[in-house]
Amino acid sequence: MASESMSTAESSSVDARADEPVSTEDERTDADVRAQQALRQRGDIPRHIACIMDGNGRWAQRRDQHRSYGHYEGVSSVRDVTETCAHVGVDYLTLYTFSTENWNRPAVEVNALMELLVRTIEKERETLMRNNVQLNTIGDLQELPEPCRRALNETKEVTGSNDGMTLTLALSYSGRWEILEAVRDIARAVRDGSLDPDAVDEALFASYLDTADMPDPDLIIRTGGEYRLSNFLLWQSAYTELYITDCYWPDFRSAELYEAIRTYQDRDRRFGRVDPTADVASGDGALSDEPPLNAAMSSPDVRPTSR
Repeated sequence: MASESMSTAESSSVDARADEPVSTEDERTDADVRAQQALRQRGDIPRHIACIMDGNGRWAQRRDQHRSYGHYEGVSSVRDVTETCAHVGVDYLTLYTFSTENWNRPAVEVNALMELLVRTIEKERETLMRNNVQLNTIGDLQELPEPCRRALNETKEVTGSNDGMTLTLALSYSGRWEILEAVRDIARAVRDGSLDPDAVDEALFASYLDTADMPDPDLIIRTGGEYRLSNFLLWQSAYTELYITDCYWPDFRSAELYEAIRTYQDRDRRFGRVDPTADVASGDGALSDEPPLNAAMSSPDVRPTSR
């Protein structure tokens, strides 16, 4: 088990990785281009993909490294997934970067994450511009250190005119916090007489959320093998397809993303509806009492994969 503080050698290695220059050229291989073309031809591309980037710490600890080392390695996955999503035709990519619960982690890990955030945001501006990606944020940003807020605001301003994919970082974010904030704002509007309580419906409520300007996610990817949403996009994920993989985030790259999208394309998204023209087992419109032969695999919306 790694200690809570990084050695000088570990810190120097991490700093060196963080300061490596980012290429401003399209580094896709011919295989990547062919794979992305095949995905587009195969079926619908999710308009909005959200990722719970789990397993950085466990990835590092399995290598006898400090947990922070895994977060630095995870940045490469962020870059690869962001560029791949932009190339394949995803309109919105949302990354669960730092939750409100993450503030309870050891101070050394939180500090390393905040430092990594500043370095990454500043370093990746050229990558975002090259890929026509606009940066967006959701969450309680006032809780972040001032250098983090400054780096985020500067990059959001620089990329503000990009009209390709929108990359949203969920920072100091939780779904329950977001819902409570919306409820408070609606309650104040009702109290002040600017909103009729009877006018509150799902669409109006959603307009008070941080995600008001983006569609609900079509696909949530969770790495690290855990079967939970961890307080992420709770309102927005009512009909989201879930893809769970044992692969830790630092190992999740374009090949794993392609597999997640292929799995999404194979899903039958009914949103609670059924096809009225579909055949039924009894032949007279009644529902059969017999479970489907593959009920064990077809019932859950969450389907695990291993890497």
